[in-house]
Parts: sequence; structure tokens; C-alpha cells
Amino acid sequence: MTLPDLRPHLRPGDTVTWGQACAEPRSLTRALVEQAADIGGIRCFVGIPAESEVRVDTAPASLAVHSYCGSGSNGALHDAGRLDVWPVPYSALPAALTRGPLRADVVLVQVSPPDEHGRHSLGLGDDYFSAAIDTARVVIAEVDDRVPFTLGSRTLASEDCALMVDGTVGPGELPTPTSSEAVRGVAVQVARLVPDGATLQFGIGGLPEAVLAELGDKRDLGIHSGIFNETAMRLVRDGVATGRMKSHDRGVAIAGLLGGTGRLFAWAHRNPALQLRPTGYTHDAQVLATSHRLVAINSAIEVDLTGQVNAETVGGRYVGAVGGAADFLRGAAASEGGVPIIALPATARGRSRIVPRLAGPVSTPRSEELVIVTEHGVADLRGTSLGQRAERLVAVAAPEHRAVLEAAADNFPGGFR
Repeated sequence: MTLPDLRPHLRPGDTVTWGQACAEPRSLTRALVEQAADIGGIRCFVGIPAESEVRVDTAPASLAVHSYCGSGSNGALHDAGRLDVWPVPYSALPAALTRGPLRADVVLVQVSPPDEHGRHSLGLGDDYFSAAIDTARVVIAEVDDRVPFTLGSRTLASEDCALMVDGTVGPGELPTPTSSEAVRGVAVQVARLVPDGATLQFGIGGLPEAVLAELGDKRDLGIHSGIFNETAMRLVRDGVATGRMKSHDRGVAIAGLLGGTGRLFAWAHRNPALQLRPTGYTHDAQVLATSHRLVAINSAIEVDLTGQVNAETVGGRYVGAVGGAADFLRGAAASEGGVPIIALPATARGRSRIVPRLAGPVSTPRSEELVIVTEHGVADLRGTSLGQRAERLVAVAAPEHRAVLEAAADNFPGGFR
């Protein structure tokens, strides 16, 4: 396989970024990995991996890797001391890449074949990285016929790019995860909180997808999310998510990137039911707050008895992110009829995930209005005192852990009630 030569376009000290997950231009990132040592001193900013070319076994020492998340193969990079994590809200990433400390010098993009006007769609992702296209010194594009022409997403012409090459590696895929019995139990509880006509936001991973799978009996749901997956595709295809009640983009599902397989890519091609939009829109505070019954569905690693949420580390390992949860949860709390949900199984490997004190960082503070859901029920923390929060959280913990949590709750101001 002949890879494009990036060396004439990159300089030592450059910061390079690209689309995440399925939107990673893998021919270009494979070339970057192989040629970084020749260029010297390159820094890259990466997102969620989906069969990423930047891994602990491929990235040379001359390629410094930065990210907002430790999911997937990023976790191994972090364990090896090769990943620098930026704990920032997702909505802040465009500014960081355009005028902040991570300002990108080079943007690598994966695009669709051109339309009749010679324009290429960003295809599988138009999220935080695309803002840097306007400010980067160099834009290099990879054209792949496996990439759909998605509506709403930014388009580029050949003259917008310093180099345009044919993609030979192909997009990575994110298959639908298999759900455990506990995850399905959580999903059933969350589904009860989703009213007909709600606008949905959902995170990445097995639990949000399990929730979507439980919504087949709902009516006129809408979608405004950072990611759009194959389970969401089925809701739109089957007439469940019509978007008819949305305040914005009525009748259209909105997302920043696609996370799935070739089935989703083919369905999304020129489909008017879906539009991809950049992070400046998908995570906009005003858009979210004025969305009709925004239900934000996000997961976490652990929640303490005061309502603080850790979504970043487990056992000292960085596996998650601050990400967009805070943006969407706050938007859902402000939305009339909205529900800001953190959902998680009550236990992991026999340990309670409702804990007296977090073992990791506070990704979402207790000052935010939250609804915590496990397979054992719903703890609505909105408008509650510390004592009331502890009582409600103990009630949704696994039964075998409740006595220990009740004893810990007695130490909180006001005691356990």
C-alpha cells in the first residue's frame, strides 16, 4: 500500500488534528505515524478511537499524543505514559484548537467523493476538529468512496486543500455493543423517563445504545446529539424518531459524527432525515436550553452520595472523559420538561458504583441538577439537600451495599434521613 507523503507539508513543532472515531482519515493518520520520525517533534490531538492508527504499538516517540478522552486504545496510550489528557468540556474544544493552547497547524480530513458541483462532504464527522479548518496553515484531505455525502456537514473543494489523496485504508467502525443484563435493567428504568415527543441526546457506548433500544414504543422522538449510532438510525427508520416536536431542526436528526458500520454509512448518504453539524451548534448552550423536552442520557463510572460524578478514571486508569456530558446535562436541566440523566449499573465487579466518596475526579459537580438511574430505580436529585440526596442514592444502590452506604451517609451535614 502506497501512503501519501506528508513530509513536504508538515514542520517540526506542528500540532495536527483530525476527525475522531469513524471520521479518522486512516490513510493519512497511518502516513503520519510512519513519517513522524522523519519530520520530528509533531504533536497531535485525537478523539474517540475506532480502529485508530495512533496506538501504543504504532506511535513513535517523536509523535506526542494529546486527547480529551481515554477510551478504547487511548487508554493503553495513557497507561504507557504516551497520552496527555485535557480535562475540558467538549464545547471548549473548537476554541482550544483554533485560538487556544492546542491551536492546530495542520488538519487532516476524511471526505466523501465530490458532488455535481465538485464539493466534498465531511461525511462521517463535522464536530470539534472542523473549526480548525479555517485557521490551520495546511488542510490535507483523504477522499474515500466508502464515506457518505451527509447533508448539513461542511463541504470542501479541492482548492481548499494543500493536498487531496485517495483513501486506501477505509473508515474505522464502531459496531453496536452487546448489553449485559444489568445494563438492560438500567435501560428499562431510563426509558420510563423519556416522554413522547422528547428530544434525545445520548453518549457513546453500550448503555446509551441499550436505552435507545428500549424506546421503540415511543412517539415523535427527536434527536440532537453529539453522536448518531445504528440504534438511533433504526428509531428514525422505523418512524419512532420523527423529530416532529423539536424546537430546532424539526423533522431532522442532528449530530456531530456517525458511530457505526457500513450499514449506517450507506443509510446516511444524502439522507434528508439526518444532518451533521459542528460542535459549535450541537453543544450550544442556548440551542440545548430551548430544545423541546431535552432528555440527556449519559453514563458514568461512579457517583458519590452528594451527587458528584466521576466519568474519567477507574482504578487509577484514565478511561473516560469530561466530554460533552456537562454541556448536555446543563442544557437538559434548563429545557422545559427536560431530564438530565446519569445512568450506570449499580455495581461493577462486585463493587458499588454508588460510593461514599469518589475514587477519581469530579467530572460533573453536585451543583448541577441531575437524575441518577440504576437498574434499582431513579434518584431525582433536583432541588434536594445533601441528606435527601444521600437517601435517594442509597435507595438505588445494590441492596447488598446499602447498609455500608447508610452508615457513611450519617457523616454528612444533616445526617441521613
